[in-house]
Amino acid sequence: MNRKGEYYMDIIKKIGDWAYSLTQTGISILALGIVLEILFNGVGIPFWPDISVVDNVMGILKGLSAEGLLGLVGAFVLYHIFNRPMPKK
Repeated sequence: MNRKGEYYMDIIKKIGDWAYSLTQTGISILALGIVLEILFNGVGIPFWPDISVVDNVMGILKGLSAEGLLGLVGAFVLYHIFNRPMPKK
């Protein structure tokens, strides 16, 4: 591959690494929100906005279950996106 092709591939790899890191950060914040809602019973969580993470997750799952097979396929795709192996550096 020529240098220009390697340069573009490097840019694409950096964008992919950035997107992976952002996704992992979002999942960590989601997990933190669920744990905090359980610990504080969903009321008066310090430094947390007045939102209910558990209710939002339940709404998403309820929406997927209402779609039947299409919801199951969507859940399958999301599961595999979130559980893909970490890219090698």
